[in-house]
Amino acid sequence: MKNILLVLKREYMVRVKKKSFLIMTFLAPLLFVGFYATVIWVAVGSVESKTVQVLDQSGLFTGQFQNSKTINFQYLTMSLDSAKASLKATKSTALVYIPEDVMENPKTVKIYAPKNVSLELQSDIEKTIEKQIESIKLTEAGITRRVLEDSRINVDSQTISLSEEGEKSSSSGAATAIGGICAFLIYISVFVYGTQVMRGVTEEKTSRIVEVIISSVKPFQLMMGKIIGVALVGLTQFVLWILLTVALTSVAGAMLGDQLPKDPQQIEQQFNDLNKNMPASALKANSGPANPVSEVLSAVNSLNLPLIISCFLFYFLGGYLLYSALFGAVGAAVDNDADTQQFMLPITLPIIFSFVFAQFVLRDPDGSLAFWTSIIPFTSPIIMMVRIPFGVPGWQIALSMVLLVLGFMGTTWLAARIYRIGILMYGKKVSYKELAKWVFYRG
Repeated sequence: MKNILLVLKREYMVRVKKKSFLIMTFLAPLLFVGFYATVIWVAVGSVESKTVQVLDQSGLFTGQFQNSKTINFQYLTMSLDSAKASLKATKSTALVYIPEDVMENPKTVKIYAPKNVSLELQSDIEKTIEKQIESIKLTEAGITRRVLEDSRINVDSQTISLSEEGEKSSSSGAATAIGGICAFLIYISVFVYGTQVMRGVTEEKTSRIVEVIISSVKPFQLMMGKIIGVALVGLTQFVLWILLTVALTSVAGAMLGDQLPKDPQQIEQQFNDLNKNMPASALKANSGPANPVSEVLSAVNSLNLPLIISCFLFYFLGGYLLYSALFGAVGAAVDNDADTQQFMLPITLPIIFSFVFAQFVLRDPDGSLAFWTSIIPFTSPIIMMVRIPFGVPGWQIALSMVLLVLGFMGTTWLAARIYRIGILMYGKKVSYKELAKWVFYRG
C-alpha cells in the first residue's frame, strides 16, 4: 500500500504542476464564460437601430408596424418613384411598398433597399402584413381576432410523482437535462483521463524509466498508483472548473447587469406589463410563475439532488477505474501511439454505444434496454446516470453498483496480467493472441 501511495503522489504532483494542466484549468472556464458572455452581448447590445420606410397605398396598415429597439418605422405619403429616389438620401434600411390591391394580391408587396435586407427583417414585415390581412378577412366574416385568439388553448401540465412519502412535484425536463449532463461528463472524463493513463505508461516504457521503477515497486502497484493518481487529477480539475465557472459567471452577470434585469421582481413586472396587452388565452397559458428563474430552481429542486450527486461521484470513479485499467494495459502492451489503434477499438466501442443508447433511454427510462444497459458494468456508468433523475428502484442501483465494482476488479486483474509482461516488452508487434498468452502466463 505504501508503494501505491508513493506512485499515486508522484503521478498526481507531476501532472498538476505541468503548465498544460494549469493553463487548461484556468483557461477552460474563461473560454466557457467568455463564449456565452459574448453571445449575450451580441444578442443584447450590438444590434444597431434601423429605419424602415412604409409606403401604404391601401391605407390598411397605418400604425400596424410596431417600433422596437432595433427597428423604427416611418410612414410616407408620396409617390413610389419619389420614395425610391429619397431612400438613399434618408439612409433608411428599406422601403416597404404596399399597393392598393394588396387584399386581392398579397404577393404584390415589395421591399426596396440599397442592399439586401436581413431574413429576419423580411420575415417580420411579411408577418405583420399577413396578420393584418387575416384580421380584416376575419372581421368581414364576423369573427374578430380576439375571439380567434381566445379559442387557442395552450395546455401546460404538471407532473407529480407518487412515492411512499406521498405526492411530490417532479419535472421531466429537469430530469432529462440533469441526466444528460451527468452522462456526458462521465463519457468525456473516461476518454480524457483514461487516455492520460495509457500515454503515461507508454512514455515511461519507451523512455526505459519503467525499468528503474519496477526495481522498487511491483507492476500491479505501479499500475494502481497511476490509475488512482490520474483519477485524483481529474477530480481536482473538475472541482476547480466548477468553482472558477461559478465565480466568473457571477462577474460576467454583474458586468451585463445594466442590460439584463437584476431583480426577479423586475422580471415579474415585465411579464405583468406584457400580459396587459395579451389575449385571454395567452394569459391562461402564462398563468404559472412569472419568474423563469424560480421555475428553473423549482424544477431542479424537485429532483433528489443528494442521490444524484452521490451516484454521479460513484459512477464517475467507477467508470473511470474500470476503463482506465484497460487503457493502462494497452499502454503497456505497445511501444508507440500508432500501435494503440488496434487495441483501442474494443475498449472504446462500449463507451460510444452507451452514449448512443442514452438517447433511447431518455425516451423510455424504465424499458428493457434501459434496465440491462444500466446493469452491465461497461455501460452502466453512463446509462444509470441517465435513469436516476427519473427514479430508479433501490435494488437496481445496488445491483448496478455491485456489478460495477466486480467489473472494475475483473478489468484490473486482466490489466495487471498484461501489464506485468508488456511493461518490459520492447520492439515486438503484439497481437490479441499474444495478449491472451500473457493473461494465462504463470510466473
